Amino acid sequence: METVPVEHTDPVNAKILAISEDLISGFHEHPFHLIAEKSGVDLETVLGRIRVMLEAGVIRRVRQTLLSTKLAHGALVAWRVPEEKLNDAFDYMAKEDPFSGHVVIRSTDSDVSGSGYRLWTTLKVPVGESLDEHATVLMGLTGAEEYLLMPANGVFALGVGHVRRKGLPPGSKADEPAVMMTTATVELSEEEWAVLLVLKEELSAGEIVAEPWVGRAQQLGMPVERFCEIATGLNAKKVIGRFSTFLEHVKPSSTGQRVTRFNGLFHWAVPKGREVEAGAEVGRHYCMTHCYWREGGPQFGNVNIMGVVHGTEKDKVLEHKAAIDAHLESCGIPVSYTNVFWGGRSEIKPSEISPAVYRDWHAKHAS
Repeated sequence: METVPVEHTDPVNAKILAISEDLISGFHEHPFHLIAEKSGVDLETVLGRIRVMLEAGVIRRVRQTLLSTKLAHGALVAWRVPEEKLNDAFDYMAKEDPFSGHVVIRSTDSDVSGSGYRLWTTLKVPVGESLDEHATVLMGLTGAEEYLLMPANGVFALGVGHVRRKGLPPGSKADEPAVMMTTATVELSEEEWAVLLVLKEELSAGEIVAEPWVGRAQQLGMPVERFCEIATGLNAKKVIGRFSTFLEHVKPSSTGQRVTRFNGLFHWAVPKGREVEAGAEVGRHYCMTHCYWREGGPQFGNVNIMGVVHGTEKDKVLEHKAAIDAHLESCGIPVSYTNVFWGGRSEIKPSEISPAVYRDWHAKHAS
């Protein structure tokens, strides 16, 4: 019996992943059909390969993502934690707090502004709730000494396509500057929330089928046609992100292969009033998986543009940054401070946004 290849480097898998990682935008009734169409790989093979890669752990999750900036208050959080408590704080954020998403221990190549903030997380709380309140509770539970909330004022790049970005020459960029997305929140009905919360959950291997939403509609006792109609409406409200197969890009596969080895959080401080212009120029570079306008304040050299680049070689990641630095200079945008915070130990999970789950969590941890 022939063994089906599971590594991301297999040519057929790479063709599928180049599309399925981050090029299926919005909600689609038949997302796997679209992956097959765009990749040129037949539907049966697409379903089979994604299923076996998920079961092997090469793909860590398959899910419909949300643009949670429209559904929840969010921020990047830098935590100052005593070194002896750092790993325990990491474990707590990763395992016990459903509202913390990316949890990363970071370091800098030299002792510079902000280098004492080793633990970085993304945090989201439902609309109407307080990021400060939740972070204060977490500080007490983990022994952190201080935290800095950095909400996004604007988003210039958001899409993690590691396979598609492999071998990308430094300086590769779009013909036009990136367009800034806003983070204004929207109101949803009870029925919309019900569909959204079912829609966003990870697909199991058994759900990697041609009609993935039939089972989800059945969970709500709803015809699939109505489920898809509501999901399409959510898409129109711009609360739906992309349908995505997320690669395990931090840990090696069972055969020792890695998707990436290094991730650099880049910081730039540009003059006030030029954040949108600078973010658009940084965000147009194809290497950027994330790019935001966030205010870091004096603790971080008054940084206001942040972005992430992944790579298998540290020097290559730095070459991408050097190309962006040179591009900003060519655009006449001065940079008063810049730095790279390198990712070490990390866990990545979707942040919970359910108001009910939030209320229950805080009731459990009320002092």
